[in-house]
Amino acid sequence: MSEHKPSLKLSVGDRDHIQGSPDAKVTLLEYGDYQCPYCGEAYGTVKKVQEKFGSDLRFVFRNFPLTEVHPRAQFGAEMAESAANQGKFWEMHDYLYEHQSYLSNEELFLQYAESKLGIDAQRIRKEITTHEHLPRIREDFMSGVRSGVNGTPTFFINDFRHNGDYQFETLVSAIEKALAGKEKKQKIVAKISKRKSAKKNSKMK
Repeated sequence: MSEHKPSLKLSVGDRDHIQGSPDAKVTLLEYGDYQCPYCGEAYGTVKKVQEKFGSDLRFVFRNFPLTEVHPRAQFGAEMAESAANQGKFWEMHDYLYEHQSYLSNEELFLQYAESKLGIDAQRIRKEITTHEHLPRIREDFMSGVRSGVNGTPTFFINDFRHNGDYQFETLVSAIEKALAGKEKKQKIVAKISKRKSAKKNSKMK
């Protein structure tokens, strides 16, 4: 019996934070929490996976703050989304994970935004205070719930939930399997197209 894998209910689109080529053969999507220690471990793993697969892989991150157990996760999500408003999502995303143990120090991240990223820290402060990005974060969260996410990190590979762990070897194996499936499908489509073209040409003679 084949393993049932929940599928992504909100397709990847322009609203998403995406690293990598739109023509990548495989999409790795993570629902993550900035205070979750397991997401912190997975952060480094994802970097290695991206390096291994290069242009064949694109990475998407969505917010899934588990605020009942991680009270600063919401702040992390709001900080990242506010930085995204000024074109610096991925820089702030990385900094948040690399300084996960300092999430209670709001000034640290505001100072980084201003001095290192060159963006308006006061604008970020205002957006966080007014919770401007809360609707976006809730949309991410609810899309995860509908897609079968119940913990973090949860990964999807080409729209289907990855049910294995997030160790490097496990993710690599799953992505390689997805790549093989994609290439097989492309060969089948090319073969069908070639047959149709040959049939059409024979009718024209």
